[in-house]
Amino acid sequence: MVSRSYSNLLELASGESPSFERMNRRIPRIMTVAGIMSDIDDDPSESVCSDPSSSSVQMCRIIIVANQLPIRAQRKSDGSKSWIFNWDENSLLLQLKDGLGDDEIEVIYVGCLKEEVHLSEQEEVSQTLLETFKCVPTFLPPDLFSRYYHGFCKQQLWPLFHYMLPLSPDLGGRFNRSLWQAYVSVNKIFADRIMEVINPEDDFVWVHDYHLMVLPTFLRKRCNKVKLGFFLHSPFPSSEIYKTLPIREELLRALLNSDLIGFHTFDYARHFLSCCSRMLGLSYESKRGYMGIEYCGRTVSIKILPVGIHMGQLQSVLSLPETEAKVKELIKQFCDQDRIMLLGVDDMDIFKGISLKLLAMEQLLVQHPEWQGNIVLVQIANPARGKGKDVKEVQAETHAVVKRINETFGKPGYDPIVLIDAPLKFYEKVAYYVVAECCLVTAVRDGMNLIPYEYIISRQGNDRLNKLLGQEPSTPKKSMLVISEFIGCSPSLSGAIRVNPWNIDAVADAMDCALEMADPEKQLRHEKHYRYVSTHDVGYWARSFFQDLERTCRNHSRRRCWGIGFGLSFRVVALDPNFKKLSMERIVSAYKRTTTRAILLDYDGTLMPQASIDKSPSSKSIGIINSLCRDKNNMVFLVSARSRKKVAEWFSQCVRLGLAAEHGYFLRLMRDAEWETCVPVADTTWKQIAEPVMQLYTETTDGSTVEDKETALVWCYEDADPDFGSCQAKELLDHLESVLANEPVTVKSGQNMVEVKPQGVSKGLVAKRLLSIMQENEISPDFVLCIGDDRSDDDMFEVITTSMTATQNAEVFACTVGQKPSKAKYYLDDTAEIVRLMQGLASVSEQTLTE
Repeated sequence: MVSRSYSNLLELASGESPSFERMNRRIPRIMTVAGIMSDIDDDPSESVCSDPSSSSVQMCRIIIVANQLPIRAQRKSDGSKSWIFNWDENSLLLQLKDGLGDDEIEVIYVGCLKEEVHLSEQEEVSQTLLETFKCVPTFLPPDLFSRYYHGFCKQQLWPLFHYMLPLSPDLGGRFNRSLWQAYVSVNKIFADRIMEVINPEDDFVWVHDYHLMVLPTFLRKRCNKVKLGFFLHSPFPSSEIYKTLPIREELLRALLNSDLIGFHTFDYARHFLSCCSRMLGLSYESKRGYMGIEYCGRTVSIKILPVGIHMGQLQSVLSLPETEAKVKELIKQFCDQDRIMLLGVDDMDIFKGISLKLLAMEQLLVQHPEWQGNIVLVQIANPARGKGKDVKEVQAETHAVVKRINETFGKPGYDPIVLIDAPLKFYEKVAYYVVAECCLVTAVRDGMNLIPYEYIISRQGNDRLNKLLGQEPSTPKKSMLVISEFIGCSPSLSGAIRVNPWNIDAVADAMDCALEMADPEKQLRHEKHYRYVSTHDVGYWARSFFQDLERTCRNHSRRRCWGIGFGLSFRVVALDPNFKKLSMERIVSAYKRTTTRAILLDYDGTLMPQASIDKSPSSKSIGIINSLCRDKNNMVFLVSARSRKKVAEWFSQCVRLGLAAEHGYFLRLMRDAEWETCVPVADTTWKQIAEPVMQLYTETTDGSTVEDKETALVWCYEDADPDFGSCQAKELLDHLESVLANEPVTVKSGQNMVEVKPQGVSKGLVAKRLLSIMQENEISPDFVLCIGDDRSDDDMFEVITTSMTATQNAEVFACTVGQKPSKAKYYLDDTAEIVRLMQGLASVSEQTLTE
């Protein structure tokens, strides 16, 4: 019998709408049949829109989703083939549960088990894990799991995110479409499992790490208002590396379907934001300390906070008798023989820099022979998480270097390097931390790395361990860290000696510095680190992330949401409930009924696409405008930021068209009328100050230009590098505001530009002037249409909306281009729709004229 979960997948593939189980129902049998889902998603009609009125009051619940469940599973030894399940106390997912607090938040886990469970046992195992541990296992066929995890995750995403380009088949995996499809399939299966237990109106979902980067898209598609956070535990590479990924945009858009995206460091967040800017054209803003990206009317928040360790767990391990016994053994092995222990604890993979550390140790012994026989580097090599040729090469190189160094510098009873290439229990590692004088972490790239944190807390010790080490309870503790600049914990450990692991000499010097440093300074550094690590533990991290997720999702119920796009291009548009798409039928009907109409049109981005190279109006546009102007019931104004010379030249064929240039500073009622100004004539002597500053930035920013208008100056960086141009624009804005502080001008930044213009000038002045002219002629408009595309047009929208509020029976249409936050009440998708609308209105006017 095909399981219910898999039948949902079959429904997805066929485009039928699946029905999803809720938590209070029995968890169905898990997917048991191998298969690949295409990256083309199902029908948009499947989307679930949350109804906030139906939510019930209950304990806050969060669904934590990761590749692996925090569960250890093993077969019973009695031959019954049944399972024993226990919590994995070392799992970060379990530790963050303690930080969130059991009394306030219910936690459910969704993920895979490390062990393979036979098909016939999967339903029973699922029920046991749900009832006993509140875990929902996702069972994957071995072949699919291998292609997803060992294939796409470990051979393609993981190397690339650690800055390893597949320049040859041996250097990381080249992109493989079938592995990508396996990755998408598994992410969809995870979405199925989540939908079986989620209450969409109330539950939060927290997805972890690069294994599930497209999961947010599938969840957002099933429930548009899902409260969704994502935390990336690996590095996020620079845009130069990331853009080599063939599915780069799909991953970015999938992540942006989250409400909150978390990173360990600012560098990782900065790289992600740069990729969004360069590849999707999205910019970010920082408001009151919170960073966010505006994406389809939704604000996707960015969280920067490194994860911490579980203080309670580590302190309990420090108190174990087994730890104490191991510490005694290590003291006897090293301290009693007057040997100083240096410690390295790393996974056996290519990015942990084990061989570089060993070479630095060798260099230290060569440059400082006095340390020979007195120091020992204990290198604990944890088993690699991945498989492949690179792991075997690292193991072979490590053993060869250790053998060479020990043969060169060793003597009877002394080896300068002790390599422990076997799994150790956690209490044994902690014992090594306690005894080690210095901890070395020389990874060439690592997302976070909590080894330094564990070392610091272990060195703080407790009374029993201090007694073993011959320390008085009041004696200040000390520790030393030599850490790579390229690991995520480096910015938070300012007292550590930071090194470039590729510079062997510098690492050797840092090791010598750590050994020679005076105890008072070691104590000060340790105290600083201990204060940070003990207060920024895993509980602090989890609570902080969850609080930001709650804050980000607070307005979900007040927004209208609907999905657009197909496959991995799916995204949700979230807008104010009063913000609607302008109906062609409604506006045409209103246009036919009314007899006194005011029409205000922006030009660039409204009638003319921003991306168009030739900005001059087409003959079709001129014809539409002339048709509207010939209708005696219409007063039509075109409002532009361009110079009056340019707009007068472009629209010279439009006799009855009113023109407003330079954001409304200049105004002309029709072609043969004189230009007038909406504000007193401005003094432009400030240009002598501003223009040299703009020229300076133009010379240093390739692709930027300066446009000199009669009353304004514009610095445009549309063709410059997006990141550099944006950075220069901020600098220029500050620079101009400083030098023009005493001038009667306003300095504003806009889309790819910085503009200086006279104070008080805005497009709202044109709307006011048009309405006042009609009032002077004792004409009260019963139809007002205003269309624009950016923030400068919001002034017009605001004026016509507030001015016409008191006018009864007046039809008012303030319309923006694109679905985005605006003071307009209506929108149309693009300039093509705007032109079709204007063409429709022009047709009505032409019919009226011929009757």
